[in-house]
Amino acid sequence: MRKGIRIGKLFGMNIDIDWSWFFIFVLITWNLAIVFGQAHTDWSLGFRWGLAVIASLLFFASVLAHELAHSLVAKAQGLPVRNITLFLFGGISNIQREPPSPRAEFLITIVGPLTSFIIGFILIFAGGLTTVAAISTNVTNPMELVAQFGPTTTILLWLGWINILLAIFNLIPGFPLDGGRVLRSILWAITNNLRRATRWASWVGQGIAWIFIFMGVSMIFGARIPFFGTGIVGGLWLAFIGWFLNSASIQSYRQVIIQDILEDIPVGQLMRSNPPTVPPNCSIADLVHEHLMQSDEHAFPVVEAGQLVGMVTLEDIRSVSRDNWETTHVQQIMTPANQLATATSEDDAAETLTKLMRRDVRQLPVLSGNHLAGLLRRRDIMKWLQLQSEAI
Repeated sequence: MRKGIRIGKLFGMNIDIDWSWFFIFVLITWNLAIVFGQAHTDWSLGFRWGLAVIASLLFFASVLAHELAHSLVAKAQGLPVRNITLFLFGGISNIQREPPSPRAEFLITIVGPLTSFIIGFILIFAGGLTTVAAISTNVTNPMELVAQFGPTTTILLWLGWINILLAIFNLIPGFPLDGGRVLRSILWAITNNLRRATRWASWVGQGIAWIFIFMGVSMIFGARIPFFGTGIVGGLWLAFIGWFLNSASIQSYRQVIIQDILEDIPVGQLMRSNPPTVPPNCSIADLVHEHLMQSDEHAFPVVEAGQLVGMVTLEDIRSVSRDNWETTHVQQIMTPANQLATATSEDDAAETLTKLMRRDVRQLPVLSGNHLAGLLRRRDIMKWLQLQSEAI
C-alpha cells in the first residue's frame, strides 16, 4: 500500500510525498522564517513566512532534481524505477533492482551529488551577481551586509549553499548514502563480489552512523562539536540521523543477501501446490467455519471451473458484519482476479518477492494460463531464506 500523497508524474515515474515530509517541511520553513527575521528586521512577519515557504519548496524541488538524476541514469542502464518519494530525510529513488555492474552503480550514484553541486554553484553565481552593489559599500559586519540583500538574492544564496551542503553530506561514505554506494561500486569492482562489497560498505556505514549517534549524545550533554555546535535539539537530530543511517545500512545489506539467495530460483520451487480454494458462491459463514478455522491460511484463492476468479482474505471477512455472514457470499467481497498481483511458476523468486512487498500482500496466486497452479506466500519465501542463510 502506498503511504502518503502522489503529486504527479515525471519521465514515467510517480512522484510521491511521504507523510513524514510535512514535518521536515514545517521545521525548515519555521527555521528560515526566524533566520530571515534576524537578518532582515525590516521585513514584515507575513513576508518572512511567505518567503520561507517559497525557499522550502524550492529546496525540495532541488532534492527532487537530485533524485531525478539518479532515476534517469538508472533507467538508461535498464533498471526499472517505480517512483521517487520525498520524505523526512530528503528523497529516495525506488530503483527496483541492484545495478548490473560496478560501473553502472557508480554512474547512477555520482550523478546525484554532481547535480546538487551544479545547482548550488549556479545559484550562488546568480546570487553573487545581484550582490555587487552591496559588496561595494563600506559595510564590514557580515550581518549588516546580509541585511542589504533583497529577497531574490537571499533565496538564491541560501539555496546555493544548501545544495552544496546536500551534495557534501551525500558523499559521506556511509552506505546507503551516495558516498557509501560509490564506495561499494569501487569495492565491487575490486572484489567482483556484490555481497562482499555490500557487507564492507555496510560496515563503514554503520561505523559512521555510530559516530553520528555519539556526537549527537555528546551535544545533548553540552559538548560542542565542530560545524554541528551544541544543544539538545541539534544533538537529538544528529543522533536520529545516525540511528536512521545505521538501520538503513543493515537493511540494505539484508536486501542484497535476499536478492542473492533468491536469484535464479523459480517461483515453482517455493510455491505451495494445490492450495485450499473456495467457490465464489460459498457463504462467509462456511468460509470461516469450514475453511479459515480449519487451517492456518489467511487467504484463499476463489476458483470456479478450475479457473481463478479472485482472492478472499481475512481482511475482507472483517469488513462484513457477523450478522450478514450467512447471506453474504465470497464473490461479493473477494478481490477479482484482474486486480491481483500474480506470477507463473517460471518467474524469478526475487522479483516476485519485490512484487509482494510492493503490493503489501502476504501471498499471490501462481497461474498457468488462467488456471491456478499454486500459491506463493511471503512466509514460504522467508522460511527458504532462513534455511539458506544464517545472515538473515
